Amino acid sequence: MLSEHATRDRYAAAAQAPEAALCCPVDYDPEYLEVIPSEVIEKDYGCGDPSKYLKPGETVLDLGSGTGKICFIASQVVGKNGRVIGVDMTDNMLEVARRNAPIVADRLGYANVEFGKGRIQDLALDLEILDAELEKRPIQDAASLLAADTFTEDLRKKHPLVKSGEVDVVVSNCVLNLVESRHKRQLFDEIFRVLKVGGRAVISDIVSDEEVPADMQCDPVLWSGCISGAFTEDGFLKAFEDAGFYGIEILKRDSAPWQTVEGIEFRSVTVQAWKGKQGPCLERNQAVIYKGPFLKVLDDDNHAMERGKRYAVCDKTFNLYQKAPYAGHFEFIEPLEAIPLNEAKPFTCSEAVLRDPRETKGRDYDATTEAAQCCDEKNGTCC
Repeated sequence: MLSEHATRDRYAAAAQAPEAALCCPVDYDPEYLEVIPSEVIEKDYGCGDPSKYLKPGETVLDLGSGTGKICFIASQVVGKNGRVIGVDMTDNMLEVARRNAPIVADRLGYANVEFGKGRIQDLALDLEILDAELEKRPIQDAASLLAADTFTEDLRKKHPLVKSGEVDVVVSNCVLNLVESRHKRQLFDEIFRVLKVGGRAVISDIVSDEEVPADMQCDPVLWSGCISGAFTEDGFLKAFEDAGFYGIEILKRDSAPWQTVEGIEFRSVTVQAWKGKQGPCLERNQAVIYKGPFLKVLDDDNHAMERGKRYAVCDKTFNLYQKAPYAGHFEFIEPLEAIPLNEAKPFTCSEAVLRDPRETKGRDYDATTEAAQCCDEKNGTCC
């Protein structure tokens, strides 16, 4: 818990007076900064701008929202029909964010931002409700400790801070690396839990090009400064993969390191990852063709596909490939006679197999047609 205490104390102080060492330079769209009070901007810390990847009308959760800058930017991007939830564990940061929220809302003409107190690795637990309970019933002995544990578990189930499947996008700006290593798997599981099916995470954070040695991990100053708890570049992507995400991609990677400590480079990256590949695999005689430019690709379900070949896929994969982030990379072949979903049989998705054209056209297909019209009347050309 040393790292968590160091983080809370340092960021509590940073809510009172700006600390340059807690952030690296980020260029935000000045249009969105105009309505945000200077106090918020001066005391907000980050390494990227995940808000630029949001869309109007979305429900957004910002992990480690601090004084609220990303939340207030996101508020404008998603618009009055969207919703923004900020979660932070530091009272001083929350006080600044909540005090300035009405000011931003008044300038925008709508209010769509709320802030909750919680640990980002335990998004079901509302710490303000827990604080109020412990003030009424302080822990004085083993019995009161056990009672508090029971209340905490009940609180998670009946009054979660963030409900399962509640948000379209989870964003975070240089916060995930502040979570203790033993809680990082739980952190990614929580991000996955709160997202809707089809939702995504867009996370900006500091990563390292080498493993951070044990002695640096035990340094509370380096930890609270976004150094000691950093994932390696590939380890960061693997954490999303292990939690069940797919379509994981690096949206932005700083070429120059933010800091170099003992020869290890620490730089900012922004990663996007999607939720939604879970579910049954059903056979509907569909096929896809990878268009290139690479000779071969491997997706998150271990489907290895060579360029230009026709592959059998389940209905779920067929639909996923038509959406972001895969859209544009495949051609899609529907069967001549569609198989109703309620009649579809299980499909084995363990490996990629070629699809015989007769499986989609039908074994008895023997049509002969006239040449298709392929003239371009506008340019006066014809094949």
